[in-house]
Amino acid sequence: MRKNKMSLPSAQSGLLRRTVLTGAVTLCASIGTGAWASTATANTNANANTSAASGEPIRLALVESLSGPFANTGEAVFRNLSWAIERVNARGGIHLPAEQGGQRPLQLLRFDSKGQTEEALAALRSVADAGVHYILQGNSSATAEAILNAVEKNNQRNPQHKLLYLNYSATDPALTNEKCNFWHFRFDAHADMRMNALMSVLEQDKSIQKVYLFGQDYSFGHLVLKEARRQLAERRPDIEIVAEEYHPIGKVKDFAPYGAKIKASGAQAVITGNWGNDLTLFVKAVTEVGFDGSFYTFYANALGAPAAIGDAGIGKVVAVADWFPNNPTAESRAFYESFRARFPNPQDDYVHMRMQLLIESLAQAFEKAQSTDPQKVAYALENVAVELHGQKGAMRAADHQFQQSLLVGRMQKAGTGTVPFDVEGSGYGFEVIRTLTPEQASQPFTCEMKRP
Repeated sequence: MRKNKMSLPSAQSGLLRRTVLTGAVTLCASIGTGAWASTATANTNANANTSAASGEPIRLALVESLSGPFANTGEAVFRNLSWAIERVNARGGIHLPAEQGGQRPLQLLRFDSKGQTEEALAALRSVADAGVHYILQGNSSATAEAILNAVEKNNQRNPQHKLLYLNYSATDPALTNEKCNFWHFRFDAHADMRMNALMSVLEQDKSIQKVYLFGQDYSFGHLVLKEARRQLAERRPDIEIVAEEYHPIGKVKDFAPYGAKIKASGAQAVITGNWGNDLTLFVKAVTEVGFDGSFYTFYANALGAPAAIGDAGIGKVVAVADWFPNNPTAESRAFYESFRARFPNPQDDYVHMRMQLLIESLAQAFEKAQSTDPQKVAYALENVAVELHGQKGAMRAADHQFQQSLLVGRMQKAGTGTVPFDVEGSGYGFEVIRTLTPEQASQPFTCEMKRP
């Protein structure tokens, strides 16, 4: 096994001695309804039919929370990426010149960060030790920044083993603005883009005169509410912000005291960037104390939130996403139905179009570059444009921010013409009430990219 001198904190030396087996063993976890008994079986099942792609696999490393309070978010990501990889491998994998291995399948390895930045950095060392070049992570902007810094240091000090970082969820705008980096590509809309989409709906609701800002006490939580303040002042200066409050991320089990304060404030709406259990527990507590207002959220459309909200959320809970199952097109319906056929259990119903487009973009970049060299692939990735089931996206080379449409949905009872699909078997789905084109969703940038 190849050893590399990757620049990561020496305080983690005990953790950093973990080998690739750390990632490979976690491949034995379950996906969908099937249990994987061995790493070899896992590689086959996770990556589907690779008979046409007989070359050495191109390995991708998922560094994510696969245990701990946010394990459900990491497992949801794994399902999405695995499904996307299955599709690529089923059509023959990546087509490269013979000297580059010919037709090669993609392979996804799992590395558990346990929801901790230091663990993520430890896992990153294992990724480098394993000789893997491609890092996929997203659920935490703080972790994303740490990974980005580590990747940059590695690529400067270890140019023979460059790493490329593909971000599917970390939405701190700085990552493609003042902190932009050639080795980082973001496939999710950043927080300012998401807030812009939400505000396109909120600004039209004249019944809202008081708003409560609520968020997780870390970088992402703060930047979401900072942008909410800025956009409210610009687009609805008549609205009073009655409070701006933060809570420890991943540590609060009872949000009832917060709910009581929100109800007592007289606010008609809450704006929050909470995600994972911090969102579902929060929404459940606030509705249980009798809050009758609206929730403007980034992530209330899945991971238990609709079921936790129940009837109280009908017509009141708003979410923004790059795609919703009830997006009213035939292509979208076919896409969603194929996902549910692959993952029929209601608890696995968490599909992200952007993660599918990420893998499609990477596959296109490999073939454009005719190489797996990370630097050549990065240059090719700057110019990808992909389409899947009617959803289009293209990378903006200037800042490595993926440009795609954004949708805003409002929670409703499922089973109607506009809401044929529910979420996770909850009986509730999201009706698409606003669609922003990639041009409408796009935001200015300040990135000054330095390229090798």
